[in-house]
Amino acid sequence: MAHPTPPPDHGTRRPAAAALERIGHPAPAEDPAHASPYAFPDGGTWRTEIPSVEGPEALATVLKETTRLDVPVHRISQGSGVWMLTDAEITEMVDACAERAVELCLFTGPRGNWDIGAATRTPSGGGGLRARGEGAVAGCVEDALRAAELGVRCLLVADEGVLWTLHRLRAAGTLPSAMTFKVSALVGPVNPASYAVWEGLGADSLNIPSDLSLEQIAEIRRVSPAPMDLYVEAPDDLGGFVRMYEAAELIRRGAPIYLKFGLSRAPGIYPYGSHLRDVTLDTARERVRRGRLALDLLARHGADGGMSPVGRHEPGALRRFPLPERS
Repeated sequence: MAHPTPPPDHGTRRPAAAALERIGHPAPAEDPAHASPYAFPDGGTWRTEIPSVEGPEALATVLKETTRLDVPVHRISQGSGVWMLTDAEITEMVDACAERAVELCLFTGPRGNWDIGAATRTPSGGGGLRARGEGAVAGCVEDALRAAELGVRCLLVADEGVLWTLHRLRAAGTLPSAMTFKVSALVGPVNPASYAVWEGLGADSLNIPSDLSLEQIAEIRRVSPAPMDLYVEAPDDLGGFVRMYEAAELIRRGAPIYLKFGLSRAPGIYPYGSHLRDVTLDTARERVRRGRLALDLLARHGADGGMSPVGRHEPGALRRFPLPERS
């Protein structure tokens, strides 16, 4: 259940607050009205995620680096899709994540920017990542069923129709009740109304675009308790923003929130194959290092408390649209 009261004050401070105050430049006071009233079911206000982990070798690299740099990780996500992995590769990733109590999240099915539709290559972007046509929806469902059979319990979704379909399959028992659905950053909601709609369609965590302001994040939190995902550092195709100094305030306003450690100024690696091996492994290591830098900043600001225990993945009780009656 989402907590009805604000998370405790962990004695956070603004960057350079003491030095600036000494010269008569005090930091503005925190507005209690901006603090999120929600938390994860375990009481934590934030978790961590390493994205763009594109196969077993990249996963092994990430897990090795998280141990070396002491970076706690709650979730590993992949961007190329279930269909770009063999059964053996998925099983290896499921087992490796289970050994470390890390949640594994794989992307579902065909996307508009990879099929024959030309509109996605125009300046408007056309339908973007959404599933074009019934065949693409069916492909996403097929990916979900296959991933579930192999032990995957978190799926990335980039289409509202696919999400609603998968949510109905979950409710009907065709997909496991423990399966969770994560909304992709490339279709993420940008206002409170759309955020609530995605929650109602079955989303268990929602990646908001990394250019939303702190005030806009607080606005979303006034209408929905659904966990939020946000790139502390965004890939270039999402703007390349680096928001490490805002991490404490992102937690305060966005809880419950996953801090995602992306990487700007890095080549795109979707869809992944062995021809991209070197850059994929190099960027995997650097994403973990970026995570260490963000965690160090939080610690220096006294804001590293309140993290969920590693191994906790539950999203909490969320609000859904009524399911249609089956004939």
